[in-house]
Amino acid sequence: MLTVRAPATSANLGSGFDVFGLALGTPADIVRVERAPETTISVTGAGSKYIPEDPAKNTVGAVAEALDAPARIRIDKGVRPSSGLGSSAASAAAAAVALNALYDRGRSREDLVSVAAKGEAVVSGEAHADNVAPSLLGGFTVVTDDGVTQVDASVPVVACLPEISVSTRDARGVVPESATMDEVVTSVGNAATLTVGMTRDDPELVGRGMNDDIVTPERTKLITGYEDVREAALEAGATGVTVSGAGPGILAVCHRRDQRAIASAMVDAFDAAGVESRAYQTAISEGATLYRDDS
Repeated sequence: MLTVRAPATSANLGSGFDVFGLALGTPADIVRVERAPETTISVTGAGSKYIPEDPAKNTVGAVAEALDAPARIRIDKGVRPSSGLGSSAASAAAAAVALNALYDRGRSREDLVSVAAKGEAVVSGEAHADNVAPSLLGGFTVVTDDGVTQVDASVPVVACLPEISVSTRDARGVVPESATMDEVVTSVGNAATLTVGMTRDDPELVGRGMNDDIVTPERTKLITGYEDVREAALEAGATGVTVSGAGPGILAVCHRRDQRAIASAMVDAFDAAGVESRAYQTAISEGATLYRDDS
């Protein structure tokens, strides 16, 4: 048996739509695999009742098929589906690492990004890699048609997850089809600032670079209480706040000294809006970790 822990992720980061992503220290999915004549899947944990166990309909089943690696697969969900924290990506990344090792396929982590992205397509309809890349590689990632660039950043963050659901398909449906030249120029500048901030582990630069006037404003309309939560986080010391992925999760970048106050402020603001939530005080961290059970 092989076991892999794959972290939750946050994609887009405001100015980097479909390009930027980062790995979170918590939460995470745990996937266990054993060789078998055909693939079977069982799912426990957060939101497991909403996740199909049919391999043809599960992100992990697509990964097993892509690697030609049938297995008995057990998924313990730590990342709730429809959270904006890369739930399907965490499972896909964990399965890719586990099955690659189980069958000694010899794929590098970079090679596995495209494999795990095929699993993402089962859920979102398209093979996006902005979540699977950081879950596999860790740190901060930039995904383009030419490949993935990764930086070992360690910036503190707070990820606040409200008890509401926003599907990736719905969130993509509100993305504007065009933008003005001024909006594009501003977005490029912000994305560049964020990238420099990641290379320096500088929360101030990262937070400043998260601002986005193109995609984020439309997606915030799907999240009850977003503006109040954002304002509360900034007042508590956050250097930047944005929607995590497709939402409804909200990501706040900060200095470590302010994490506790920011987490409390975000939860309180959601509570005032009549929405229950929980906050993860964490940081940009490593990617999927493989454990071997030799007993």
